[in-house]
Amino acid sequence: MNIDFYAAFAIGLMGAGHCLGMCGGIAAAITLGMPQKQQQQRWPYLAFYNIGRLLSYMLAGGIIGGTFSQLADFSGYSSALVYLRLIAAIMMILLGLYIGQWWLAVSKVERVGQFLWRFIGPKANKMLPLSSPIAALPFGILWGWLPCGLVYSTLSWAAVSGSALSGGLVMLAFGLGTLPAMLAVGTMAQQLQLVLRNLYFRRASALLLLSYGVHTGYIAIKQLM
Repeated sequence: MNIDFYAAFAIGLMGAGHCLGMCGGIAAAITLGMPQKQQQQRWPYLAFYNIGRLLSYMLAGGIIGGTFSQLADFSGYSSALVYLRLIAAIMMILLGLYIGQWWLAVSKVERVGQFLWRFIGPKANKMLPLSSPIAALPFGILWGWLPCGLVYSTLSWAAVSGSALSGGLVMLAFGLGTLPAMLAVGTMAQQLQLVLRNLYFRRASALLLLSYGVHTGYIAIKQLM
């Protein structure tokens, strides 16, 4: 499997603390909004919600990956994807600094999607409380478009994947990496939440992402020389 898939999975897994802050309240609302007698049946709701969320990630990755690969082919510029990979490496470094809470510049990237979210957000909120597990699927699809610096950083890797299929798979790997955090919130797994929110865990994760970003940037620069 391409190393970008592993990198995308690592971004999702290591950005767990950010996931808890951005989407944790939504995952909790899925279960807290249920009638008390349905609380023991939360898993189907959580499963369909997360499937919907991952479908949105894959769609976005497919669109980005396919678009940039076609632009590179159309331009005939063989180094286009290498330059994009350098940008992706920079985004990885910025993301590492963000997760480690050393520099929060990536949070400004989230403003990019605020315009679209003004239309999507209210529609998603109107769906609560969920009437059935299957209703969690479209709910998750809508919430998959929540403006998120973590998602946008990973989309930069989808952009250099070389095809729509690879871009979708990169975002699927990212989504799978976020599952532990989202399921921990949905099931109130307090111990796992404490680990994921722990500053030392976040900074250790951030250092790994920084290392990978620097390594990727170095490889891209060598290819351009």
